[in-house]
Amino acid sequence: MPTQRKALLCGLAAVLAWSTVATVFKLTLKHVDHFQLLFVATVASLLALGSVLVVQKKLRLLLNATRRQYTMAAGLGALNPFIYYLILFKAYSLLPAQVAQPLNFTWALTLSWLSVPLLGRRLSWRDALAGLICYSGVVVLATGGDLSSLQVDSPLGVALALGSTVVWALYWIGNTRSDLDPVVGLFLGFAFALPLVAAVTALFSDFAIGREGLLGGAYVGAIEMGFTFVLWLTAMRLTTSTARIANLIFISPFVSLVLIHFVLGEHVREATVVALVLIVAGLTLQGRQRQD
Repeated sequence: MPTQRKALLCGLAAVLAWSTVATVFKLTLKHVDHFQLLFVATVASLLALGSVLVVQKKLRLLLNATRRQYTMAAGLGALNPFIYYLILFKAYSLLPAQVAQPLNFTWALTLSWLSVPLLGRRLSWRDALAGLICYSGVVVLATGGDLSSLQVDSPLGVALALGSTVVWALYWIGNTRSDLDPVVGLFLGFAFALPLVAAVTALFSDFAIGREGLLGGAYVGAIEMGFTFVLWLTAMRLTTSTARIANLIFISPFVSLVLIHFVLGEHVREATVVALVLIVAGLTLQGRQRQD
């Protein structure tokens, strides 16, 4: 099989897998709270990433890491999965999936804007226009299309969903300064985060997790946080066109809406579709700048 086709298949597999997670978040949060979901998912992700390291024969890289690399991994682990997923899962517990998922999808724009003060990147007219288009979609989404009153059903949920994009962007900016192998770095970050996750679960919840919570959390950990990340890295490594693979990610929110409607039974509002089109249009405009 040609290398580019392998890259495309890996990329599509990753995108389709990520398209399922909003639905799985909501289904699992019917049986556990956001602390319990994060605990199970973190354990499952560690097992998934550990198995990848064994298969790829990279376990020795864990032992060869420097103190600086361990410190960096611990800091990044505090951001992701600890802070990021606590915020994101709580947002999903407060919002319909069709609202939480597109709001979280704006993280790429947040990354671009935070890169200005943190990485010294210059803000262009395309960044400004992309921001205007994206956040117009956010307003439509948050208000359900009722722009006359600008009333938001769950201000806390919307704030948390948007706040999660800031944490995720900070994580990826911090990741640019890590020289660890990506899978090794992710494994170490989750390993350092696990005691924090266990501590907050013990303090604010408990470990009485039923079968549905265990299965859902295991899926989230293995798919959202683990194996799919490796699939995406593989696609980006094999491809002869990074932009072509990166653009596949725009399929995800639309496939996700289909699953949200048919599996969760949420009636997808017209405002949600309009908002998502605006958000994707803004992100596409921003992405074109990076390709130019």
